[in-house]
Amino acid sequence: MNYEQALAYIHKIDRFGMVLGLDTIRELLKRLGNPQDDLKIIHVAGTNGKGSTSSFIASSLIESGYKIGLYTSPFLERFNERIKVDGIDIGDQDLADTVEIVRDKIETMVSDGLNHPTEFEVVTAVAFYYFKKVNVDLVVLEVGLGGRYDATNVIDKSLVSVIASISKDHTKVLGDDIEKIAWEKAGIIKEGGHVILYGQDKLVEDVIKKVASENNADILVTDNESIVISKYNLNNQVFTCRVGARTYEDIKIRMVGEYQSRNALLAINVLVYLKDKLGFDKINDETIYEGLLKTKWPARFEVVSERPLYILDGGHNLDGAKALAKEMDRQFDDSWEKTLVLGILADKDVDSMVKLLAPKFDHIILTLPDNSRAMDLEELAYRVGMYCDDIICIENSEDAVKYSLDLQKKIKEERNSASKVKNKKTSSKKAKKVDKSKEPTLAKKNNLVIGAGSLFLVGSMRAVLRKVQF
Repeated sequence: MNYEQALAYIHKIDRFGMVLGLDTIRELLKRLGNPQDDLKIIHVAGTNGKGSTSSFIASSLIESGYKIGLYTSPFLERFNERIKVDGIDIGDQDLADTVEIVRDKIETMVSDGLNHPTEFEVVTAVAFYYFKKVNVDLVVLEVGLGGRYDATNVIDKSLVSVIASISKDHTKVLGDDIEKIAWEKAGIIKEGGHVILYGQDKLVEDVIKKVASENNADILVTDNESIVISKYNLNNQVFTCRVGARTYEDIKIRMVGEYQSRNALLAINVLVYLKDKLGFDKINDETIYEGLLKTKWPARFEVVSERPLYILDGGHNLDGAKALAKEMDRQFDDSWEKTLVLGILADKDVDSMVKLLAPKFDHIILTLPDNSRAMDLEELAYRVGMYCDDIICIENSEDAVKYSLDLQKKIKEERNSASKVKNKKTSSKKAKKVDKSKEPTLAKKNNLVIGAGSLFLVGSMRAVLRKVQF
């Protein structure tokens, strides 16, 4: 099996859909020799921030000298991103070889009359088998959806259960009640284990604490109130925080967004626990600071170009939209002429997301994320039209990106032209005082483009923008 054949095999499995329960993945892993049982796992669940938190943890552990496997989803540009060792994507042939081994076991399962695993179950099995094969020291394992019945929860034990920010998302699967969603996420908590929880809404915290108590698990809640951000810009931020009785001063991260300081604090709590309680003594302050600084997680308020300023943010649900809106208010004033490239999946809280984001932009380009659940553009345009007058629909996301770049050139040319007219008028002895309120193109001096609404969209946008000569 070659790489292309491996991807074709994985993606065609999509027709088997999603099945709640762990029996199928458990049987598949049994036939593979239960590789997950030999791995030391840090299990990370949550609605928002679990990818960033996982990346912070993995980066600091790598910096400490450990060989680290990282499993995340979805991928942005290339499938291999989902399975990493020491920050490097799984190689094409390694992926193909591992998929072939897993496929052979699946074929025997099906011939024995058992259910075919779903795509996520197959990829999870591939990750476990590969991590065992290359003998990683630890695995940072991100939950795909929910927690209780997620394929990653096939593991019987973990070093620590990490739960990031929880909000309403995937409500058709997890329910539309925040306590129910929290209960599902808390399903990763193991008997007698340890839980580190992102400090958040009391309703959520109470549910997680209850599940932890039922499982005789210790729990620690991060002190987000201790965070003090001293510096921030579009490239980095510096903050101080507290972990237990210890204060960590002047932590610098390149992950932009106020929420990323809270994700980093969650990661620090995990690292301190591993060091102080579980004996991972290669972790120290220097490796924590350096690992956090080196962490990169694409499409989370990521600046991909400075001229024009082009930012990608995978804010794919209401909480993500809130975080994006808050960061825009923090970073940009009214001197910026703002363009939004937007695509949203129909099963999200579209109305609330649009209401938050659309009023902040002068121009909005609607396009389709590469996903069958993408909202129809005509329907999305109807909702966006309540808040913005300048809207255009372009189905193909690559064409939408190209249009957004051409639009910035046009805006700049119009601004320059208007400025020349103004200068010519004011230089005349008979010139009257210019009414700036009637010259909106002069009131704004900078251009900003943001791509947002779906990780599937910003992933494809990122691939296009990486080829552009700015």
